[in-house]
Amino acid sequence: MSEVHQKEKSKKKIIQLNEELENYFRNTVIPQLFVDSDMILRKFTPPAMKHFRLTEKDNGRPISEITNRIRFPTIIDNIREVIETNQDMEKEIQTTDLKWYQMNILPYIIRKNNRTNGVIITFVDISSRIEALKQYERLNLNHETIIFALSHDLKGPINNINGLIGLLRNLHEEDKAESDILLESLSISVEKLMDTIEDLTESLKDTDFTEDSERVNIQNIVEDVRIGLSDRIFGSKAKIHTDFQITELNISRKNIRSIVYNLISNAIKFSEQNGKPNIWLKTEDTGDYVLLTVRDNGPGIEKENHEMIFFPRIRLNPKVEGTGSGLFIVKRMVEDLGGKIEVESTVGEGTVFRVFFKKEPSD
Repeated sequence: MSEVHQKEKSKKKIIQLNEELENYFRNTVIPQLFVDSDMILRKFTPPAMKHFRLTEKDNGRPISEITNRIRFPTIIDNIREVIETNQDMEKEIQTTDLKWYQMNILPYIIRKNNRTNGVIITFVDISSRIEALKQYERLNLNHETIIFALSHDLKGPINNINGLIGLLRNLHEEDKAESDILLESLSISVEKLMDTIEDLTESLKDTDFTEDSERVNIQNIVEDVRIGLSDRIFGSKAKIHTDFQITELNISRKNIRSIVYNLISNAIKFSEQNGKPNIWLKTEDTGDYVLLTVRDNGPGIEKENHEMIFFPRIRLNPKVEGTGSGLFIVKRMVEDLGGKIEVESTVGEGTVFRVFFKKEPSD
């Protein structure tokens, strides 16, 4: 075979390889860039044109002149590192349009002299995968909250039942009427305890990312809580006053019950240290939110402790029974529902909790 024929054959092979490469670059659905060792953009796929608004005029331009469209500030340093080390690089990156990509930078090696002559950069959109991971994180946090609530919320009804049993034991045989009343209260408390267990157990089974909202009546929720706390209310002679301008909320019933239960229970526990507890509950429409206000006549909270009370297992007053998890549960649940909670307190005068529930579009 003549030298001329050999050169012609090699030229055709190169043309064929170039055509195959061109065909690949035209038809791939993945954004890819080819940057040579002089940091010049030599080629890119059509999806890269769409994602990074590249045009044919960008071929042959320094990559530094168009990185603002790629929107990843360290890409030049990463390219240089791959060229120098001859090692692949894989990173999860977020661009300024808040999309997530898995970016792979691979060295383009000339086999003849084992020299890196540039890099191939591939971008795979992983925004949906990152969002799914975030949702699973939220789900895990939700289950963690429920486990806290399961431990915390069951103690109230159980203590209530124990208190009623203690009262029954101290009654004389002739106090039949009062005994019947206490037995009825005991029966209701057991029913409410079973309802709480069922609600929280169902919550743990739930693997959906959204809360099950339903139309709930806040007056009925407060009445359920009164029954669950009847022993403590009776023992402390607590008075609960209500002013509900908004009576219905579109919200998870198990969550609103736990929120109201914890706020009222706390108000009674701390207020009875100062005498007979008085607790005021109010709901009102503030536009984007339904505001639930819970005010007590307790000892108040020092200003420097306002944030600390929402931390788990924090007990400012060791003389008051509890685990220190109630307000942590409340805050977590309120924020999971898209709302917020605020505290205002004056030492010696009492405390006000304001719970803002995000309104559904149908509200």
